[in-house]
Amino acid sequence: MKEIKVYSLEETQELGNKLGSIINSNFIITLTGDLGAGKTTFTKAIGKSLGIKKTINSPTFTILKSYYGKLPLHHIDAYRLEGITQDLGFEEIFDDEAVTIVEWPVFIEDLLPKDRLEIEIKRISDNERLFILRGVGKKYEEIERML
Repeated sequence: MKEIKVYSLEETQELGNKLGSIINSNFIITLTGDLGAGKTTFTKAIGKSLGIKKTINSPTFTILKSYYGKLPLHHIDAYRLEGITQDLGFEEIFDDEAVTIVEWPVFIEDLLPKDRLEIEIKRISDNERLFILRGVGKKYEEIERML
């Protein structure tokens, strides 16, 4: 586990850019944090570093949005999936050669791959955030150490 404290929106974006520049295909990131913690802001920074030009916004109502740059990026917001038992086809998304970011992973925990980079974002103040990173699996542990 690694903790990184950021003190501004720009530092949050820098951390997202850094992560986006060192990840590769078939990469799963889960983002946990309260509303307004910065999950989508962080995702936007990762997408920018992946060369995505299209505006990235929260897929709260569509559940999944896909973007294309150097690598595809799948952005899932599972908030509205609490209690859903039907097959949503996420296994295919997780097996894709893309980067997949899941906000509110607790609602689809049973569907998520075991190996992943788990990131919790804690809001300390208007500008300060604490990022708690936990790599699960060898490649994710290595990325955690690199940040």
